[in-house]
Amino acid sequence: MITAIKSGVYKLIETKSNVKILYLDEDTYAWVAPRNIGQVLVISHVPHRTDKSLATGNYCLYIVDDEPYLTDLQHLELEYGMNAWQGYLLPTGLPDIHKKRSRIIPTTQLITGNPRFTASMGLHRWRTQLLPHRTEELSEVS
Repeated sequence: MITAIKSGVYKLIETKSNVKILYLDEDTYAWVAPRNIGQVLVISHVPHRTDKSLATGNYCLYIVDDEPYLTDLQHLELEYGMNAWQGYLLPTGLPDIHKKRSRIIPTTQLITGNPRFTASMGLHRWRTQLLPHRTEELSEVS
């Protein structure tokens, strides 16, 4: 079963000290890559100065349970272009005030826009109702 739990607009920026910051609506996470661990999201409550914008777009957060072609974890999908999405697995979900950091693992598994899942779940209707249509192009600002 696939459950869509959240959607909205994200922004990915980079600070002067080369730290990536991910905004999911009003929530802020530092996206870091410590040695020998992989990529980690860390909840952040401090304002960050933007050195450059890396990406902006829509996002979808799903919980997957007992689906034959998907890993049973939370899936975060970020839109990086017109109908182009990048998926990430969140083994322990997003960080929060109780759990300050969580691993984030890139994956090729996609739910959004995938006909295998959208037809059976009615996700086309769900995306249309919850996600605004973006007309601006993504660009990297240096």
